[in-house]
Formats: sequence, C-alpha cells, structure tokens
Amino acid sequence: MVRTRRPPVFLYDGDCAFCSASAGFLERRAPTPGTEVVPWQFTALEPLGVTLQEADESVVHVDEELHRTYGPVAIAVLLRSSTSALWRIVGRLLGLRLTLLVAWPVYRWVARNRHRMPGGTATCSLPAADREHHDPSDAEPEPQLQSH
Repeated sequence: MVRTRRPPVFLYDGDCAFCSASAGFLERRAPTPGTEVVPWQFTALEPLGVTLQEADESVVHVDEELHRTYGPVAIAVLLRSSTSALWRIVGRLLGLRLTLLVAWPVYRWVARNRHRMPGGTATCSLPAADREHHDPSDAEPEPQLQSH
C-alpha cells in the first residue's frame, strides 16, 4: 500500500474565538511554511486518523506520515518547524519532558476554561456534538446557474 504524503496540518477549534486568535497569533508570529493551520471543523478528520473527540479536546498536529501529537506537544512540534529561530527554541523548550509536566495541566485548564478567556464565547464551552462540523468530503456540489 502506497501512502500519499501530505503537508503537515495543525488543527484547532475554529468555533472558539480564543483558539482562533491563538492560532492566528502563531501563524503571524511563528510562521511555519508548509504546515496548514486550520480549524478542525473544515477538515476531513478521518483521513488524518483524528477523531472528532480528539479534535474537540485539544489542538492536534499531524505530520507528513500521519503521526499525531496533541496539546502542548503539538504546539511544540509546530513551533520547532517555524522559520523564526526564537520560536524554534521555544518549541524545543516546550517539548522538554520537565516543561511538559507543567504545560499539560496548564493546557488542560485553559482548554476547559477557554470560554472564559479573552475573546472566548459560550460556543467555546459546547461539546463538539452540539456544534456544526463542516467535513469537506461531505460538501454538496455548488448549484449550477441556468441561462435562459
């Protein structure tokens, strides 16, 4: 079986204003050419091996070979691929075992309370099952305009 290599992808919750703002900050300040930074709601998750629950609970980084990392580990992986030397160093530091001992509890707290963060909304606290998922593979064809 031949696997098609795809560019790395970093998934975040596009329904959460805080999450979207954070992803936008990373895209602007720590550019990672070749990595798609996209809301999971507009991504076909199944081909990436990511479940709806996983995508809803944390950010996810999926590399070219479909290896998945989550939460602060995913952020560390993303930062290590930045064009900025400073952000690559931050990514290396964040990925250290000792740092992750602190980063995981902080990440979980932020994820549980993201609706209270600056820019957060009540939608941020809804479970994924209560929000809309726009799987591109489910898209209906655009209606064709008929000329008379």
